Amino acid sequence: MNENISRRQLLHRAGAGFGAVALSGLLAEEGLAISDPLAARKPHFDTKAKSVIWLFINGGPSHVDTWDYKPGLVKADGKELEGFDKQTGFFKNAVGPLMKPPFEFTPRGQSGKMISSIFPALGEHADKMAFIHSGHTESNNHSPALFMMNCGLPRMGYPCVGSWVTYGLGSVSRNLPAFVVMSDPLDRGLPKGHAANWGAGFLPSVYQGTWLKPKGDPIENLNRPKHMNDDQQQRQLGLLAKLNRRHLQTRPGEAELEARIKSFELAYRMQNSAPEALDISREPEHIQKLYGIGDKRCDHFARQCLTARRMVERGVRYIQIYSGGMENQRSWDGHRDIHGNHSQFAGETDVPIAGLLTDLEQRGLLDDTLIVWGGEFGRLPLTQKAAKPGRDHNPHCFTAWLAGGGVKGGVTYGESDEIGHKAAVDKVHVNDLHATILHLLGMDHEKLTYVYNGRRFRLTDVAGEVIKPIVA
Repeated sequence: MNENISRRQLLHRAGAGFGAVALSGLLAEEGLAISDPLAARKPHFDTKAKSVIWLFINGGPSHVDTWDYKPGLVKADGKELEGFDKQTGFFKNAVGPLMKPPFEFTPRGQSGKMISSIFPALGEHADKMAFIHSGHTESNNHSPALFMMNCGLPRMGYPCVGSWVTYGLGSVSRNLPAFVVMSDPLDRGLPKGHAANWGAGFLPSVYQGTWLKPKGDPIENLNRPKHMNDDQQQRQLGLLAKLNRRHLQTRPGEAELEARIKSFELAYRMQNSAPEALDISREPEHIQKLYGIGDKRCDHFARQCLTARRMVERGVRYIQIYSGGMENQRSWDGHRDIHGNHSQFAGETDVPIAGLLTDLEQRGLLDDTLIVWGGEFGRLPLTQKAAKPGRDHNPHCFTAWLAGGGVKGGVTYGESDEIGHKAAVDKVHVNDLHATILHLLGMDHEKLTYVYNGRRFRLTDVAGEVIKPIVA
């Protein structure tokens, strides 16, 4: 390709291009730069966990009706909560008295953990789980609370946990996204805040999550055009790559441009690998049954959990599955009829998550896969007045549990007060939870930083302590 260029243009291109190449090489030798932003990288220290599956219980699950058994709440049923700040919840004019759980709690596992009857299958795995009963957050509103839980700050525009993890560790898989997100059926909607919950914020966009559509083709353009064969496509992409690289050489340091080029290259590789990875029909019948596939109540979530296991097997670094859609009865947001709401969503997730834990364990994958269960906040121990009573939002206390990936199973950390209203003992902020997740992946949350607008940012902002008692 002939071009007439001036001497100044030649010096600019050569100087910028070769200078950038030389600088990149020098930085790479010092461990400060990597030409492939998704290349697998060593953690700060040796650890067991290599990947994460976050089961995001969207809408705010009620801790006092699921995992945090409170005999004091049972005894106080029907009493008023003196001094209650009505601004805590969201519907201050519908505040009722204290309400005991509508579900029975029984001891499960050798640890004797008291677990709600809505989780008969998951209760069998109690001894694998580390429960955190003293979580607290900063907002009683879904959108900022979702951003807080996903990104470490209650505002949009910041990188989420999955983006920080893939930025820090890269990806083992070269043919699948490093970070995958699955959501509820579309008729329920996406979580509030939508894709900002799995966005890369100010990190290069190569680290953002890839959303798999719950209906139809999970990824747009996953199959190449019918009129094109593999050889034609490779030659077309080869030309595109050549032009893109030439364009990039004249613009060194443009991370967004390089990330876009990488995304095109990954898209081609995905056309060869993703269809097989997403095809759960390849799994034997007994495995599909283990997850609950074929059961109308939980089939959609079961398919996502099995897909997550197949992704982990193929080196995907971070997977997030959302249970629950936009709001209220379409999610775990049980403002009305807490019994019906939580019975429904627990029924959709209980068997699939239990199947996931069993399957990972029997394949030897649980030791290096960290499982996280939790939502954006908890719910109040009070009733929210309605035809069928529910519970309002509670940012002062929530429960989360972790399993696998270097977690000490069968333990409980922290306590809420006697009625489950507020975190009381060994309080855990969201920053602490994030610091612990990064630690289990071998990363020091204070060292995993990114300079943006003259400031060095991190997932845990300026806080966060690792919850060491739950680390094996």
